[in-house]
Amino acid sequence: MRLALYQPEIPQNVGTLIRLGACLGVSIDVIEPTGFLWSDKHLKRSGLDYMCMANVERALSWEIYQQRQQRIILIDTKAEIIFWDFEFKADDVLMLGKESSGVPDDVFGSIQNRVKIPMLPNRRSLNMAVAGAMVLTEALRQTRHEHSSYLCETLT
Repeated sequence: MRLALYQPEIPQNVGTLIRLGACLGVSIDVIEPTGFLWSDKHLKRSGLDYMCMANVERALSWEIYQQRQQRIILIDTKAEIIFWDFEFKADDVLMLGKESSGVPDDVFGSIQNRVKIPMLPNRRSLNMAVAGAMVLTEALRQTRHEHSSYLCETLT
């Protein structure tokens, strides 16, 4: 399983998700451009010493990234399926849009599988790192038989 970040703008969110990926054995993909430099102190502070433990791959553009042969699941407020009602697979890519605007309409339309986190009325969205952690946790729970052997081997 992978977690993809589409043109993220806030380095603290990216650092937090890199740390999460390092702790759970989930690769992080960053689809550029980003709204910050990779040398940003906030990125390093939020990622702590986990930055070197994580598997992070950067794609220069969406056009390059979408050539992957993995199923992409977009986490978006405009989706119709609630994330816990979706059937995840162990090799899925969970993708989050940029903090300010999600993904453009053409990217939204190009991704067949989309899920949302249900929220009360008149709420726009959750923090990107929180949303990613919520959906990733459910996806790992559903696929735990595929993922647990990796974690158990790593912990022993």
